[in-house]
Amino acid sequence: MKYRIAISGSYGGMNLGDEAILEVILRELRANLDLDIVIFSFNPKDTERRHKVRAVPIREMHKDQVLEELCKLDLFVLGGGGILYDESIESYLRDVNWAKELNIPVMVYAISVGPLKTPEAKQLAVETLNKIDIITVREGEAKRTLHDLGVTQEIEITGDPALLLKPQSFTKEMLKKEGIHADNHLVGFSIREPGPAAPDLNIEQYHAILANAADFMVERYDAQVLFVPMEGGENKDPQHSHAVISKMANAQRASVLKGKYTSGEVAGLLKHMSFAVGMRLHFLIFAAIQKVPFVPLPYASKVSGFLSDLEMPMPPITALNTGKLCAFLDRSWDTKDRIKKRLEEKFPPLQERAKKTNQILCGLFRSLKPS
Repeated sequence: MKYRIAISGSYGGMNLGDEAILEVILRELRANLDLDIVIFSFNPKDTERRHKVRAVPIREMHKDQVLEELCKLDLFVLGGGGILYDESIESYLRDVNWAKELNIPVMVYAISVGPLKTPEAKQLAVETLNKIDIITVREGEAKRTLHDLGVTQEIEITGDPALLLKPQSFTKEMLKKEGIHADNHLVGFSIREPGPAAPDLNIEQYHAILANAADFMVERYDAQVLFVPMEGGENKDPQHSHAVISKMANAQRASVLKGKYTSGEVAGLLKHMSFAVGMRLHFLIFAAIQKVPFVPLPYASKVSGFLSDLEMPMPPITALNTGKLCAFLDRSWDTKDRIKKRLEEKFPPLQERAKKTNQILCGLFRSLKPS
């Protein structure tokens, strides 16, 4: 009989990083096990279309409906991604607690943790995670955070599943449709909105800094700037990208990626770039996959953890101003070859570490008896 598994995360088509995570988790599982999979999704139709898997609208379901899904399972998987922070932790760990009440094994799959500031969120994290069978996180900071809170379960550091994403072709015709010309240096920018996962971002400050940085790349290197939205929706990446461009002196040399693309296609697009400047973790991961030199703007521990693994310098965004960032960009551009070599050396070991999560999950499955 097939094993029956549910995967719960921030899935549903709004964020290309989360969809990359799910794409890789499913690919790795399907390559090793015969499974009946259901995804707990915010947008089941989108999830089913993208990933050819059954999905249910978990946030719209009553407890009895959720329990009906859970009681069918051999295993419940939470993750991956940065899903355990103050505003989201209760909704994700609710299903974990219900699964444990039904004696269903639970694995946490390569997550990040934080910010967790409220006593209620911290207490919920400790009480729930100490019941879980296997916990894996994607950076050392997440492990330290959980141990400092009081989680006593063993925690293994693996890696973000998206490190294993396979880029798809982004053709010359697709470039032309986006108004991208191959005769210019193409520099990609990634911006994100402030919010629960990035509560300390000052909109006016970072919009102005990024606008000046984009102007610098245009004027210094004759670059064409392309803002790459990683998350759509109201007041998300596209709107903030346009807001930054509106503050540029060279706005005519900048544009926002317009088409709807898969995670693999956006990773393929990065291959055409000479350089990248990014806030979004998965934009930086896509750049690293393609060995494109980049300057990170680390707004959260999940970003700084990735940079630490690569042993790359990281300008602290809260202390950043236009002069400091442009100086950092100038130095980084001059050392592009050195950055690329570092990515070639440091990235493959991170990919090997990311493969461990699926190996751990497969080992857990083999210890179970299909119901």
